[in-house]
Amino acid sequence: MAKQKLKVMMLGGLNEIGKNIAVIEYGDDIIVIDCGLAFPDEDMLGIDLVIPDITYLEKNADRVRAILLTHGHEDHIGALPYVLKTINPPVYGTRLTLGILESKLREHKLNDTAKLITVEAGSIVRCGVFTCEFIHVNHSIADACAIAVRTPVGIVLHTGDFKLDVSPIDGGMMDLTRLGEYGREGVLLLMCESTNVDRPGFTPSEKKVAPSLEHIFLKNADKRVVIATFSSNVHRVQQIVDASVKFGRKVAITGRSMLNIVGAAVELGYMKVPPNVLIDISEIGKYPYDMVTIVTTGSQGEPMSALYRMAFSDHSQVALTSNDIVVLSSQAIPGNELLVGRIINELYKRGINVYHDAHAVHVSGHACQEELKLMHNLIKPKFFMPIHGEYRHLMQHKELAEFMGMSAENIFVTGIGEVLELDESSCKRGASVPSGRVLIDGYGVGDVGNIVLRDRRHLSQDGLIVVVATVDVDEKVIVSGPDIISRGFVYVREAEELMEEVRSISNDVLTKALDNGITEWTQMKNGVKDALTKFLFQKTKRKPMILPVIMNI
Repeated sequence: MAKQKLKVMMLGGLNEIGKNIAVIEYGDDIIVIDCGLAFPDEDMLGIDLVIPDITYLEKNADRVRAILLTHGHEDHIGALPYVLKTINPPVYGTRLTLGILESKLREHKLNDTAKLITVEAGSIVRCGVFTCEFIHVNHSIADACAIAVRTPVGIVLHTGDFKLDVSPIDGGMMDLTRLGEYGREGVLLLMCESTNVDRPGFTPSEKKVAPSLEHIFLKNADKRVVIATFSSNVHRVQQIVDASVKFGRKVAITGRSMLNIVGAAVELGYMKVPPNVLIDISEIGKYPYDMVTIVTTGSQGEPMSALYRMAFSDHSQVALTSNDIVVLSSQAIPGNELLVGRIINELYKRGINVYHDAHAVHVSGHACQEELKLMHNLIKPKFFMPIHGEYRHLMQHKELAEFMGMSAENIFVTGIGEVLELDESSCKRGASVPSGRVLIDGYGVGDVGNIVLRDRRHLSQDGLIVVVATVDVDEKVIVSGPDIISRGFVYVREAEELMEEVRSISNDVLTKALDNGITEWTQMKNGVKDALTKFLFQKTKRKPMILPVIMNI
């Protein structure tokens, strides 16, 4: 009997940064690798988070055998609290990954229903026809793994996010031996991250940050040090704690995600903090400035983050002064540069010195070109699918694979929802599945779409005019109004003449409609909208949103 095709697809993480989710399917069995979120673009007004569209998984929920997690970053696990409300397969991850996830699930009241199964590097789990092995890799968070999936037609290796760190903070170097063993056995498809493919050389070791931090503490011995970093970078926070202890400082932590992740890391033994070093943020006033280090969220300039509120004097417990220095121990994610720049500018305006990229206070957790070449050399895949990156990253990774000697026809740069169909000797593109993005706004999941975003952009750019009138359809007269309400268009008190013309035009349109026997509400409203749109554009070259409210007495 002929074997079926193996299907591999990404429902997120292609042509974008974040929202990483891979799906591998054979016959009646489906496994999912990672399930992350992305942060909204600037034009997604009011949107809090973006998660992948999992319509395909929901339609096939009875076939989803497991969700396997490579590591605990938001762009790899952040969508799970929303996804597990509609599908609920077992979730496999390492201790720290599941420790971070558990705190998220508690917030969504899913901790009692989610099926979390702890694994470690070297663990092998059976998921339907698939046999999956977790392989230790280095990254900017502890307990990161690549995942090798043994399928009926061959091995698929998903690297997750990785770099080669020969002097890691803990956990040992990436398991090159096991990766090489898979390469010698033969890998059908390599799915490899592409985030830093445009950077030559090797990614520096995380240990390189420690001397820079110590230099900053030494140079600013008389100041309070405020350090913003990714909350999930446990090794970075550990180095900040170590430097603070060395210089006799107490450490206070602020920011909800930072508190949750550091709490989980300390509890699970991934961070070692001497007694009486950590203090509550409310206690910082009890100590001199030069005895305190504050570790905070907000390294990406996120509005409402702890650092953002500090910079704009809106934090309830931290007031920054010229006696503080701020360290941004991170790199701006593409798209966040303006937000980060806004915070840096605001801090400098207030006389606060800022250390950022140029001061070697951050190293990436992603593989640069030489490490990617090493991965390709170790695995020697038959077929290759670059993942985790914008289109330029995916294409550059394709070029790198070709440079390593791989045939262009065996490399597949795809988009989200596009399916690759494989057997032992071939790979081709198949039919696409439903995919896209689901927008989270407050408690609303998916109830804000492109039309709502278009209206929000319209309101933000040109404002709103509301025309309110009451008519008597039987008598064919306007009983009251029309009254004009303007928001975000012009300041009414300084544009009384314009508003009077708007009122007059609205009155003429409604009177003419009633005189002609037009009593259908849509026609009357459209008449007002069309007349005012034309008039206001002629007068102001602007097109505010016009909202007629017409009532019958």
